[in-house]
Amino acid sequence: MGDFHTPVLLNESIDYLITDKSGTYFDGTLGFGGHSSKILETINKDGLLISTDVDLDAFNYSKSKLGKEQNMKLYNFNFSKIKIIAKLESIKAFNGIFADLGISSHQIDDPASGFTFRQEAELDLRMDKTIKLTAAELINTFAEDEISNIIFNYGEERNSRKIAKKICEKRKVSSITTSTNLVDIISEIVPERFLTKTLSRVFQAFRIYINKELEVLKTFLDDSVDLLAEGGRIVVLTYHSLEDRIVKEKFKYESLTCICPKDYPVCQCDKEQRLKIITRKPVYPTAEEISINRRARSAKLRAAERV
Repeated sequence: MGDFHTPVLLNESIDYLITDKSGTYFDGTLGFGGHSSKILETINKDGLLISTDVDLDAFNYSKSKLGKEQNMKLYNFNFSKIKIIAKLESIKAFNGIFADLGISSHQIDDPASGFTFRQEAELDLRMDKTIKLTAAELINTFAEDEISNIIFNYGEERNSRKIAKKICEKRKVSSITTSTNLVDIISEIVPERFLTKTLSRVFQAFRIYINKELEVLKTFLDDSVDLLAEGGRIVVLTYHSLEDRIVKEKFKYESLTCICPKDYPVCQCDKEQRLKIITRKPVYPTAEEISINRRARSAKLRAAERV
């Protein structure tokens, strides 16, 4: 299954990430091993790569593919556990930290993964199957205004109220348990030409909420800056505005030397600059890459260096 997943902005990610080929690196989103494999090809044998992924299918695949590498350690943890992993490995600092926040092609296309709206599948949307709340439970038990707020806040979907109202009407008749059930409901509201985009936003919203993706990302970024060695770099690939805004604002905040109001004559905040932004504007995939891998089209790469 990993053969069908193409890593996004692969060469650009490695070029920004690797500053010391004998250094220690962290890939927080191992997936099917695309970026991790390239990191291993680039660093020396005395370098070290630690990779982690909470998705068990992806982890097991990559473990079978890369598990015998002598300079690599694998963890089936969420990337927000970077500090715990560092303690377990007695690592004080990383020379590079990487995260690709996209959902893999396998997760999107495989009904068994519970992420697709293109085929019949159970409404799941959990990255970590130990999480109790599924999309089906959310849709069938949450209040109408809660569902509406989730769709609007995490999917940026303007028809959130109409969709939430229709969901609550339909679930009174019968439980909504499959992707097809939800697609049929949304199809009654949204014109066909807008349907795919709306479905993408709605499924994204429920997935982000269930997996607490934005909260997890903030924790990961905070701890990553703490764990970066001087001159080390953090590289993050984002795919929608909510997560990109978090990365952009974190990098900007950590690059400032003062956060006092502009009318203060003298700085009183003692703000420490910890990052230097390497990518003043995000790096996008080329037209050639998008033609080969259409799912790369929304990707943005941002990189910063520890000072």
